[in-house]
Amino acid sequence: MIDISLFGSKSRQLAGLDISSTSIKMVELSNGERGGYRVERYVIEPLPRESVADGNIVNFDAVAEGLRRALRRFGSGVKNVAIALPASAVFTKKIILPAGLRELEMEMQVESEAAQYIPFALDEVNLDFQVIGSAGAEGEVEVLVAASRKEKVEDRVGVVEACGLKATVVDIESLALEGAFELVARQLPGGGEGKLVALVVAGASVLNFVVLKNGQRLYAREQGFGGNQLTLDIARQYGMNPDEAELAKRSGELPEDYGPDLLHPFMDSLALEVSRALQFFFTSTQYNEVDYLVLAGGCAVIPGLAEVVGARTQVKTTVANPFAGMTIAGKLGSKKLLADAPSLMVACGLALRRFDE
Repeated sequence: MIDISLFGSKSRQLAGLDISSTSIKMVELSNGERGGYRVERYVIEPLPRESVADGNIVNFDAVAEGLRRALRRFGSGVKNVAIALPASAVFTKKIILPAGLRELEMEMQVESEAAQYIPFALDEVNLDFQVIGSAGAEGEVEVLVAASRKEKVEDRVGVVEACGLKATVVDIESLALEGAFELVARQLPGGGEGKLVALVVAGASVLNFVVLKNGQRLYAREQGFGGNQLTLDIARQYGMNPDEAELAKRSGELPEDYGPDLLHPFMDSLALEVSRALQFFFTSTQYNEVDYLVLAGGCAVIPGLAEVVGARTQVKTTVANPFAGMTIAGKLGSKKLLADAPSLMVACGLALRRFDE
């Protein structure tokens, strides 16, 4: 029943591969100094528009060709990758099972439980599970069950295999993101212990707002807002097609009026969306404040955005950098990595799977 593992297993050499709506992102980490990590290499390779939409691979050939270009630039002999499915493509549920079950016994129990909750026949899904830890009660464990329609998994695995790679880990984007966020949280005062931290992931078309406390998710919300809006504004203002506008946005090669006419109003709009997300959180929970805001995703690379969001929300705001404190391979530019870091959170979280026990 469990054809492809949605969590996978440890691999000696493993790169994190994030197939997003706008680009291919890859990160490889290794053991660094004093038990830390070392960034060996990374790459961000743009994809043609609409190659991936709503988390689905729409143009298989374009994504596969984009991955081949990324691999040529990546310059590594790595063959094993960790990939992730968007949370919208995965059904997850935590269940309680007796401790001490053998693997086959636990698998049978998981399938029995999953059949009650999953809205598809079990032969239509890839089903996997992972023991999280003690459930609190003696003799019980908490188990995370994940299931996805087989075609959702096979699309991504197919792209990987078409490029001569092997997907040894299939994760969930939200879990990979939170894995990288653990590295970011350590950089907050006191390691963020006991604090409410709002992680804002502003991508191409969606703004994800997640509130965590001590690594545990308390709240999540998704809003339809992202960098595509700025791309389309650039296209209209300067008579470009969307692909040309995206390239110009990335390179920064735009007229002087771009900042005051387009970029600054976009930053204000994004800050307003974050403020709205905070208000939804306050009105739907018992909380009335958060201690920190952390910005991630492609939009977070915009210089000065943290200051604009912080001024609007009156919350201490920082930009995510999961690589802070890591050793960086000599061939990598630290300034470039710092600029790209917020958009590499999922790829970094996937790369960390190399070190799973």
